[in-house]
Amino acid sequence: MPLNVARASVVSPPELIPDARNGKALEEVKVLAKELNPVLGYWDPLNLCRLNLYGQGDDATVGFVRHAEIKHGRVAMAAFVGYIVHENGWRWPWPLSTSLPDYSSFEGLSAPAVWDATPAASKLQIILFVGFLEVWSETKFVLESDGEKHYMRGGKPGYFPTFDLGKPDYSSGNPLGWGVAHPVPFNLFDPFKLTGGLSAEEKARLRLVEINNGRLAMLGIMAFVSAAAVPGAVPALTNAIKHYDGEVMAPFAPEFHLNF
Repeated sequence: MPLNVARASVVSPPELIPDARNGKALEEVKVLAKELNPVLGYWDPLNLCRLNLYGQGDDATVGFVRHAEIKHGRVAMAAFVGYIVHENGWRWPWPLSTSLPDYSSFEGLSAPAVWDATPAASKLQIILFVGFLEVWSETKFVLESDGEKHYMRGGKPGYFPTFDLGKPDYSSGNPLGWGVAHPVPFNLFDPFKLTGGLSAEEKARLRLVEINNGRLAMLGIMAFVSAAAVPGAVPALTNAIKHYDGEVMAPFAPEFHLNF
């Protein structure tokens, strides 16, 4: 009997097994997809939203996938603008480091080659800063201080917590909330609080705009990189992007290291 039960559990088609993982998040993302692109609608050919990531269920998986898309879109938008800024010769007005009083050593380089020419100490600062932001945004204590949840636990995908660590509590003699001695004057998201007076409908519209712009930026930055690595790969960018002979994905290679 146990053997028969085990055999039945293996050969039974998934449709006959009640799906306890299916939650409202998947239905919400289908509605969101239609709002983002009424023509294409929900399109998930790899079935990523049903991966049951880490065994956490569909709601957590959808939250993870949505958060990842928004994050990648934001990085791509910054990269897209940064690529254009460099290719047009616009420079930061201050020295990159004490050993680089100006940016003459970057002249004539393609945007990816600038990373190769950046001092190791500067690279380390960038990596540590981004690492701090990642840890901060994933920490339960920090999110709860903002009254939010983790995106895999029903929180808002794409939400980045403030650096305030809770509202000030003057009654307890602690005017800085959770006791942060020197709070950061600007938060990463909306540092000038420009969205404070917007209606809920307008904020929802801007969230859709952000996702769509992020998707376009991901395509755009890959077009830049492709044009730099393979001349003629993107006809519209021929002779508009400097050639790059290096390995674009080198920072993500297992053997990648910083030389000091």
